[in-house]
Amino acid sequence: MSIDGVLLARHGETDDNAARRFQGHLDPPLNALGRAQALALGEELAGSGIRELWSSPLRRAPETAEIAGGPLGLEPRLEPRLMEVDVGAWAGRLYEDIESDEPELFAQWRTGSPAFRFPGGESLAEQGERVAAAIRDIAAAAALPVLLVCHGGVIREARRVLAGAPAGATVVANGSVHRL
Repeated sequence: MSIDGVLLARHGETDDNAARRFQGHLDPPLNALGRAQALALGEELAGSGIRELWSSPLRRAPETAEIAGGPLGLEPRLEPRLMEVDVGAWAGRLYEDIESDEPELFAQWRTGSPAFRFPGGESLAEQGERVAAAIRDIAAAAALPVLLVCHGGVIREARRVLAGAPAGATVVANGSVHRL
């Protein structure tokens, strides 16, 4: 099984992204910029030979995948293990508020340590294990190359677990594409 033919794309922007609000399992739709990013993603990858399209079931990802799938001639299949990390009590809160109210915990999150657990939510290690299993399973069964539309945290953890990238809360831009 090879993961060489797996591309990961972050969903387009939502109003929560623009406000720098933790979303986790919250389910906001794309905003106008996010829909434009999704179309640009599909146009960028048109003609690239992508044979399958998979998506997290959180609305912002399948909405991106459906729009991007137009130029690719593909319909997305949903994979729940590609969901964003469960941020627990941080869901719906602004980054700046958490940084102000819980500076030590916010700083720990910023390190990207797999041991970090969101209050009332999932650890980054748990997310990494679930995401890696999903990608391995898809890569083993899919017609490669395949595009997975998911979330920033999913991409960071996939890169850490599957590609040996260092842990860290690296910014992953909305609508961006990443190879493992």
